[in-house]
Amino acid sequence: MSKQVIIAIGREFGSGGHIIGEELARRFSLPFYDNNLLSQIAEDNNMDHEILKQYDERPRNRLFTRTVAGFGGSPEENVATLQFDYLLKMAREGKSFVIVGRCAESKLKQFPGMISVFVLGDYEVKLKRIMENHNVSEQEAKEEIKRGDWKRKSYHNYYCKGKWGDSRNYDLTINSSRLGIEKTINILESYIRERIDE
Repeated sequence: MSKQVIIAIGREFGSGGHIIGEELARRFSLPFYDNNLLSQIAEDNNMDHEILKQYDERPRNRLFTRTVAGFGGSPEENVATLQFDYLLKMAREGKSFVIVGRCAESKLKQFPGMISVFVLGDYEVKLKRIMENHNVSEQEAKEEIKRGDWKRKSYHNYYCKGKWGDSRNYDLTINSSRLGIEKTINILESYIRERIDE
């Protein structure tokens, strides 16, 4: 790919955003980052991945602060800052990649090659997907959706000016439940190819 392309995907819990991001990365032959971003950061900085993972995409806990991997203050903020800095470094180096979450649509918005998408879904469809994929009961799936979306929203809204899921903050917002995951990916692929060819 001759010019930089950064595909940033925000997502509701259970909407299939991770799967969509993985497949888009495959179709465009781009590196894919989600929670594996912390593995890369840990390796590059000689840190313990397991410690960092505990605070991944978590809202800051205002009651507790402690030192993690040599950083003071809130461990959630330290891990978030590590990820934001790493994404900015890659973007400034001209690298292309797909990133899920991590406030990327906000933190990387100054880069012309950044294309941002928010994936949402119908509640019942998300519920069924979580029950099947996580092998949990309906009640457990409901709790996972509530907890997962609260965590993502709180994290995003703490670190960004724009609100999580607000369509004005993304190039495209799409409901993956309407056409299913595969056709949603096809639509996003077409949109991204049009943007790349501009």
